Amino acid sequence: MSLNGPVRQVPLVLQVSEQFRALIETGAWPRGARIPGEHQLANELGVSRGTVREALRSLSLTGLLEPRVGDGTYVRATNEISGVLVRDDLSASLTHVLDARAGIEAAAARLAAQHSDDLAPLSAALEARKAAVDAGDFETFVAVDADFHRSIVVASGNPLLLRLYDAIAEVLTESIHQTASIPEDHRILDAHVVVLEAIRAGDPEAASQASYALIETVKQSPREPTDPASST
Repeated sequence: MSLNGPVRQVPLVLQVSEQFRALIETGAWPRGARIPGEHQLANELGVSRGTVREALRSLSLTGLLEPRVGDGTYVRATNEISGVLVRDDLSASLTHVLDARAGIEAAAARLAAQHSDDLAPLSAALEARKAAVDAGDFETFVAVDADFHRSIVVASGNPLLLRLYDAIAEVLTESIHQTASIPEDHRILDAHVVVLEAIRAGDPEAASQASYALIETVKQSPREPTDPASST
């Protein structure tokens, strides 16, 4: 089999934007960080400032970057799906995010109750949550709570559901950050335990209902201003 026609060279702007995207995806440019200026980037890459400017503009249009007049350019999201959510302000309503979480996590819990044999990560995450509360470590508490919810999706055994969850993980984790507090409302801890017990019992309907009930409990629970960033 022969190949016909010339090989098209990838435009330089696209090459540069892909390099920038890789820096974002790998965490070399972390979310919330200010990236180097156009002049520095152009010198490092050996390209014109115009090329850098167009590459940055393309990533700003996808929501990955956020230019701030007089302050530079910041990393807004680490993937295009989260970027679109942030760019279009779809994540502005905490209630909408919580409702979306409930749908995804309830579906995952139902599948986990049917298929999962390894629930050790869920148990470990609950223990880590308690340890973080006892230590008064808010940021760790948010991180391990996010681990608990992601572990449910992993336990579902559905790779597409996990890919979807990971694609919007930043938005979902931010909702945890906004609703969490130390000390934790005991009803929220109890709701997490109920989800795990329903999955462990192999009861899909109970697991699904428990996931919905957990989010409803989060919505209704008053939050203490544990951390300045956690108050809403």
